[in-house]
Amino acid sequence: MTAAGRRILVTRPAEDAEPLIWCLADRGYEPILEPMLTMRWLDGPEPELCGVQALLFTSANGVRAYARRTTRRDRPAYAVGDATAAAASAAGFTRVESAGGDVYALASLVAARCVPDDGPLLHVAGTVVAGDLAGALGSAGFTVRREALYEAVAATSLGADAVRALSEGGVGGALFFSPRTARSFVRLLAEAGLDDHLRTVEALCLSPAVAQAARTLDGSRVMPWKDVRAAARPEQDALLALLPDHRDGE
Repeated sequence: MTAAGRRILVTRPAEDAEPLIWCLADRGYEPILEPMLTMRWLDGPEPELCGVQALLFTSANGVRAYARRTTRRDRPAYAVGDATAAAASAAGFTRVESAGGDVYALASLVAARCVPDDGPLLHVAGTVVAGDLAGALGSAGFTVRREALYEAVAATSLGADAVRALSEGGVGGALFFSPRTARSFVRLLAEAGLDDHLRTVEALCLSPAVAQAARTLDGSRVMPWKDVRAAARPEQDALLALLPDHRDGE
């Protein structure tokens, strides 16, 4: 990969991107932050925990939104993945467990650890959710109450740095962590007339579902990526494993 090709677009929200940017820089890349979502924290009362046996978090932003509303950490926290679990631990939860996967892995973990008769589960989420966590747990007899504490607002245009780098042919890859961010990116790219500049760019995706969203515009028009690859596991480390390590200047 050329020096220019070591520029990597990071499409994560700014709240999640800083550790990833440092990691990419340490591996010899030049990250360009191009968030496809901006978090808007919703005001409101403390979440009602009476009778709730456990909290379910499907994103680190859910943890952040919860922590803004209340200081209570007296319920077990079940997280969709390791990054979300780390955010819960950092927020002060002492009983945290990671499903290390998607919402269905989280549902399996919760079903193995909890009993329906012990009370409802509180899913702290955004206004838009991916997957059917409530349905998966409902089929196992659980009652899931979802409370939206934040809104992820989609970007309306690409940033100047990303447009410049893509126009110059200086981007080697773009990292995508959710189908929604991948769909937003390809839509904004098409609106900017930059489709052809994808021919030298790899789409590096957290899961096959994310990869599918990156491949096409509105599910029909195929985007001309150099390649579209999915991580072996839905974890950041597995996603980064798709990139060569350039710390030795290779």
